[in-house]
Amino acid sequence: MHVLVCDPISPRGIAYFQARPEFKVTVLSKRLSEAELLPLLADVEALVVRSETKVTLAVLEAAPKLRVVGRAGVGVDNVDVSAATQRGVVVMNTPAGNTVTTAELTFFMLGALARKIPAAHATMAAGKWDRKAFQGIEIHGKTLGVLGMGRIGSEVAKRALAFGMRVIAYDPFLTEARARQLGVELVADTDAIYRSSDFITVHMPVTPDTRGMINSESIAKMKPGVRIVNCARGEIVNEPDLIAGLESGKVAGAALDVFSSEPLAADHKLRSLPNVVLTPHLGASTEEAQEKCGLEVAEIISAFLLTGEVRNAVNLPGVDAKAFEQVQPYVALGEKLGSLLSQLAPPGVDRLYVTFGGKAQDLPATDPVTRAILKGYLNASGTGPKDINNINVRSIASNLGLTVEEKKSDEPVTFNEWLHVQLFHGNTKVGSAGGTFFGSSQNPRIVRVSSTPVEIPTSGTMLLLNNQDRPGMVGKLGSILADHNVNIASMSLGRETEGGLALTVLVLDSRPPKACLDQLAADRSISNVRVVTL
Repeated sequence: MHVLVCDPISPRGIAYFQARPEFKVTVLSKRLSEAELLPLLADVEALVVRSETKVTLAVLEAAPKLRVVGRAGVGVDNVDVSAATQRGVVVMNTPAGNTVTTAELTFFMLGALARKIPAAHATMAAGKWDRKAFQGIEIHGKTLGVLGMGRIGSEVAKRALAFGMRVIAYDPFLTEARARQLGVELVADTDAIYRSSDFITVHMPVTPDTRGMINSESIAKMKPGVRIVNCARGEIVNEPDLIAGLESGKVAGAALDVFSSEPLAADHKLRSLPNVVLTPHLGASTEEAQEKCGLEVAEIISAFLLTGEVRNAVNLPGVDAKAFEQVQPYVALGEKLGSLLSQLAPPGVDRLYVTFGGKAQDLPATDPVTRAILKGYLNASGTGPKDINNINVRSIASNLGLTVEEKKSDEPVTFNEWLHVQLFHGNTKVGSAGGTFFGSSQNPRIVRVSSTPVEIPTSGTMLLLNNQDRPGMVGKLGSILADHNVNIASMSLGRETEGGLALTVLVLDSRPPKACLDQLAADRSISNVRVVTL
C-alpha cells in the first residue's frame, strides 16, 4: 500500500510508517504544486498532509486507489471533505496534538502583552536602556474573559487560575456544573465578558456569528484599557476596528497570532503600532506538537489501512459499511434535528434525550445517529470547537457538561418510524423536535416542533413564529414579507387548540432582513420570531 507524505511531519511519524512492511512510503522533499502532484497519485492509497498541500477534487480524481487522507493537525480547510466523502475517501485529523501548544502560546502572549516584553527587548537590542517606557501591569487579580471553553479555552483557564486571575467564560454549551469543576465563572452572554474583563482571549471557530465579533460595537462595551489576545482565527477580529481601538487608547494592547489575511502584509498598520504583540501563526509550532501530530496521523492511518479501524474521522462514523448504509438516512435526519434545536433553544442546555420509535428501534446502530444529533446541535451554535466530527463529538459534549440519554419506544404514533429529540435544562424541557420519512428514506421531514405537529423539509431557510390563531394572520405574514421582497416557498401551520396559539413555519427563498424581523416582532399578535437555516 502506497503512503505519500506530502508535507513535513515528525521523523517518528515517518519511521512508524516505514516500520510496516505492508507500506511503500514516499516522502516528498518539498511542497509540490497541484500540477506537479497529480502524476504521482495513480497508486496512492493514503495521503498525509499538513496545511500546505491542498487536497482538491482534482487531486482526489487523480488518485483512484485513495482510501484515506490524514491531516497532521486540527483544521481540514485544505481538504475538500465533501468530495472525499462522495469518493469514499476517509478524512482524518489529529485534534488533540495542538491543544497544550496553543494554550501555552495564548498565555505567553498575554504575559508579554501585560509586561511589554517584545518592545522592551527591541530597545535593548538597539542599545537603549529605557525602564520608564515599559511599565506594565500585573495579571494577578485581573479578570480574564474566555470566549469559547473547548479544549484550548479550558487549558488557558487552568493556567490563568494558577497565576491568580479571576476567569469568566462564555460558552452556551458549557454547563454550570462543568464551569464549577473548571473553577471558572460562567456568564450568560458575550456582553458580560466585554463589560467585566481586563483581558479577553478568543477560542472560537469562524462562523457567520463569530466572524468579526471583535469590532467597534463590542469594543465600545469593553472596559477602558482592555487587552485582547487572539490565537484562534484571524477572521474573528475586525482588524480596522481593533486598530481604531488601539489608537484611541480604549484598547490598551493586543496580542495576535492569526490574521484575516495571511501572511500579514508588510505594510499592514498593525506592524507599526507600539501596543501590539505579533507572531506569525505559531499556535502549533512546537517540537512537541509537531511530533504528537506526526506520530498520531501515522498511527490512525496505519490502523485504518491494516484493520479498517476508524479514528478521528471527520466524515465517517465508527461503524462498518453495511451498518452505516442502514443508519445513514437517520444520521442525516438527526443532524438536521440537532441543528434546528440549537437555533431555537436557549443556552444552558445540559441534557439531550433521544427517542427511537417504531421501526427505528431496529437500526443496527443508534450511536452514529446520536452523534449526528450532537454534531448538528453543537455546530449550529457557532461556538463549538471547529473540529467537531462524529468521532469526537461525544467527548466534546462531555467536556461541556452535556449529557445524552437514548430510549427506544413502542408508543403508537402516526408514523411507522420516527426520531424525536428533547432538550433539557435541569428537569425543565426547553425544546423538542421530531422527524420521519415520507415514502422512502430519501424523503425526510420534520413533523413536530415543541409538541406542535408540522410538516417541513430538512433543508432551506425557514421562519418560525407563534401567532394568534385567527383569520387574516396568514395574509398579514405574507404582506409583511412581500413588503421586504421575501418570497415564501412553502408553509406549514400547526396548533394545539382552535383560537389559541399557532405555530407557523415558512420556508423562504431568502433570509429576511432585520427590518422585516423587527416588524414581525413588534406585532402583538406575533411572538418568538426565529430564523433557522438547515
